[in-house]
Amino acid sequence: MRKLGRTTAQRKAMLRGMVTLLLETGKIETTYTRAQEVSAKADEMITLGKKGDLAAYRAALAFITKKEVAQKVFNVIAPAYANVNGGYTQVFKMGPRRGDGAETAIVKLVPVAADKSEE
Repeated sequence: MRKLGRTTAQRKAMLRGMVTLLLETGKIETTYTRAQEVSAKADEMITLGKKGDLAAYRAALAFITKKEVAQKVFNVIAPAYANVNGGYTQVFKMGPRRGDGAETAIVKLVPVAADKSEE
């Protein structure tokens, strides 16, 4: 876990908000180091969604800030990744930010491939 120049409470609040936004919209733009942290946390939330039990739902609700987004994770996003083991997000470097030169990145949910049945 990187500190990201913030206190623990600020860092957790920021990550909760960014993960919620990522799961809600499917894509966010931020600095590269934040993007790596958000990607890891989003993968954790989707893994909880794949478990699908009440304890996992409550654990996801404890982190995700919007109830609708938690329901989306469990009802829409997680079932789409049912046959995928990890790697639900991608981080793309975008280059330096104009104002301060910070390395920016885009975090996206990996598109789900069409139904590939293994026979």
